[in-house]
Amino acid sequence: MEAMSEALVTTAAAVVPLPQPSLPPVPSRDPHTVPKEELSAYIHRLEQACLEHPQSADMRTCLGMAYAMNYDVYKSMDALEAATGIDPESFWAQIKYAELHYRLRALPRAEALTLKALELAETTWQLSVARRQLQEIRRLSHDSARNVTWNKPLIAPALVLSAMMVIVFVVMTWK
Repeated sequence: MEAMSEALVTTAAAVVPLPQPSLPPVPSRDPHTVPKEELSAYIHRLEQACLEHPQSADMRTCLGMAYAMNYDVYKSMDALEAATGIDPESFWAQIKYAELHYRLRALPRAEALTLKALELAETTWQLSVARRQLQEIRRLSHDSARNVTWNKPLIAPALVLSAMMVIVFVVMTWK
C-alpha cells in the first residue's frame, strides 16, 4: 500500500501543470451589476493582454465586449473590427461585431455580418446563436419605422426649395 502511495506522489509530481488560460478571468456577475472599478480593471488587463498578443482575435473580441459593457461604443467597434480583421474566420469575433451593430440599430449591416457569422458557425450551438440573432434582426427590420434608406435622389426637392427661397427673397425686396 505504501509503495502505491509513493508511486502516486512521484507520478503526481511528474505531471506537467496545465498552461494558464490566455484570457483574463471574466467578471462572473451579470454585466449590469459589475462595479465600474472591476470593469475598468478587467479592461486594463485585456488591453495589456492585447499588447502582449497583438495577433489574438479572441483577446480583441473580449476587449470589444468589455468596452461595450462599459458603454464605450467607439472603442468597442475598433476592437471588434480589429478582431475580425485579424481572424476573418473567427465566429465569435464576427457574431459579436454583428451584435454591436444590432444593438446600435444599424440593422442592414448587422444582418450582413450575422449572415457571415452563420456561415462560420462550426457547432449546432453556434448555429443557434447566429440564427436567433438573425431572426431578431429581421423582426426588428420588419417592425421598425426607422428603416429609412436614402436611395432616392434629392435634386428635385432641393431645386424646388431653392426656387421658393429665391421667389420669397425677390418678393420681400421688391416692396
